[in-house]
Amino acid sequence: MTCDAHDDDHVETGTAKLPVPENVQEAIRTLIRWAGDDPAREGLIDTPARVARAWREYCQGNDEDPAGHLARQFEEVGGYNELVLLKDIPFQSHCEHHMAPITGKACIAYMPRDKVVGISKLARVLHAYARRLQIQERLTAEVAQCIWDHLKPHGVAVVIEAQHGCMTGRGVRTPGVGMVTSRLFGCFLDDPRSRKEVLSLMGY
Repeated sequence: MTCDAHDDDHVETGTAKLPVPENVQEAIRTLIRWAGDDPAREGLIDTPARVARAWREYCQGNDEDPAGHLARQFEEVGGYNELVLLKDIPFQSHCEHHMAPITGKACIAYMPRDKVVGISKLARVLHAYARRLQIQERLTAEVAQCIWDHLKPHGVAVVIEAQHGCMTGRGVRTPGVGMVTSRLFGCFLDDPRSRKEVLSLMGY
């Protein structure tokens, strides 16, 4: 996704451009003033509306039911009952403490019991939770819990590795640092061999 100022002029809801209430735009102008700039200068005139629409897009997961992506399940799997793993799924979120970007990748695995889902659905569950104000620990737990509750597999493993803008761009200002979180259920939690296998295949 580019940051070209003109790209998001065309964000739409249905067929009409999403309207931005004046009080929302004024709040963003206040923030611009607080940051030491002039919201009335040419380059910032349309910024409040753009920022507001961008944040509706960043947080569109608030209007989405992640479990809905797991509703369609397939039983005709030819007796397959081994590991299903989707690796290195890129995602972007924003931290709830500073509203700074969280960018990273996730590995999601499950051991099916008698049903599977389309692999894209695992990524959709991730994105539905990521497109909210988040902390990485909760994001990891929510994705794993959703798959565990709705697929009812033998096991679920979710590992997320991400970089946090609130650490790289402010405060301690330490770029290149990755945070890793994991959540395991079922056989991946209880059986050391299964846990070792799935983490090894994920690259951990």
